[in-house]
Amino acid sequence: RVPTMKMLLLLVALLSAALAASAAPPTCYSRVLSLSKEITESFKELQTSKTVDSCVERLPRLYLDIHNYCVLAKLRDFVAYPGCDRVAEVNELKEKARSLYTILISYCRRDLVFLTDDCNALEIPISPPIEHS
Repeated sequence: RVPTMKMLLLLVALLSAALAASAAPPTCYSRVLSLSKEITESFKELQTSKTVDSCVERLPRLYLDIHNYCVLAKLRDFVAYPGCDRVAEVNELKEKARSLYTILISYCRRDLVFLTDDCNALEIPISPPIEHS
């Protein structure tokens, strides 16, 4: 009887560990946050790329803050920008921006709270704090 109890406890412990190890499904907020960071980073990389087309310099800035209501207009403007259609990286970025916009206005519409509507804040990104070692 004791070995059966040990096996049962071991099975329960293993199942608990397996469930704890699996990541929780992404929420609308976590998906939007990670996609906005991914887009912002991709845009920075595109801007600093040595092999970039000259049209990239004229693209609208793409610093995104999903807590700012103006992010919706920022995404619309970027996706609708007529230049750079010949640059694959720009088209990929526009597709990601279109996806983020769709998620914001459709799937997560009721889950998000915009804390500000300061459109100027999206023009000048805030630098992350410098970590001292």
